[in-house]
Amino acid sequence: MAELLKGKPVADALSAKVRNEVERLKAHNITPTLGIIRVGENESDLSYERGALKRCESTGVQVKRIILPGDVSKEDFYKAVDEANADESIHGILMFRPVPRHLDRERARVAVAYEKDLDGCSDGSLAGVFTNTPKGFAPCTAQAVIEMFDYYGIDLTGKNVTVVGRSLVVGKPLALLLMNRNATVTVCHTRTVDIPSKTRNADIVVLAAGQPEQFGKEYFREGQIVADVGISWNEAKQKITGDVKFDEVEPIVSMITPVPGGVGSVTTSVLVTNVITAAKRAAGIE
Repeated sequence: MAELLKGKPVADALSAKVRNEVERLKAHNITPTLGIIRVGENESDLSYERGALKRCESTGVQVKRIILPGDVSKEDFYKAVDEANADESIHGILMFRPVPRHLDRERARVAVAYEKDLDGCSDGSLAGVFTNTPKGFAPCTAQAVIEMFDYYGIDLTGKNVTVVGRSLVVGKPLALLLMNRNATVTVCHTRTVDIPSKTRNADIVVLAAGQPEQFGKEYFREGQIVADVGISWNEAKQKITGDVKFDEVEPIVSMITPVPGGVGSVTTSVLVTNVITAAKRAAGIE
């Protein structure tokens, strides 16, 4: 039976650090503040927003919400983003994506100033991940995987890690973050030939394919560590599932993240941690 790498203790540890940093910043008359930009009423956005608001409230981080209608014009949308970029009281911005197509999704991706881009989607943030320099931020979900490994004492140095998925949100930036920790990384995707051989040969497997319960026991071997980033609603089972067929894989591997209750539960804590980092950078505080 595998050890479950649960997200709650990781999130709680990060939140405790945030609360300490909030008090430290307040001693400098700085109130760390998150700006949320949301277009429309997408339920997944609303769910994440509720989690972020709860985490901010519990840690003392303030929130400014910029809520725009689903049919907002390009002019009004980018004006709102520019105003948030220029607002010195907002230290970091979370913009829910994808925005409606009429707003030009590629332009929206790079619209938030990289210094405030808490979810690491701008070119500046991605460049910081690529060069391993403190420029912008890594995407929260990718960073959450690293935080889980750190919390559970999983040393990545010299490990063979297979990442399944190559999105800008998780797969690609996570591969770079892992390499920055001296792991040897293989990235698999929809055109990869014989993915099971790539995953079975790894010490650590990270699944970020967004394919619910696609990966069964044939993809794994004994002794591996598995981080399941996928999260989907299984209509037949009426529950949330990850990319892994958990009941098949959990008895085989040595460590695995559950879904729900794993990586996803750490992302909002990474988000508020990034707010603190952005506030400290803006104030020149180490």
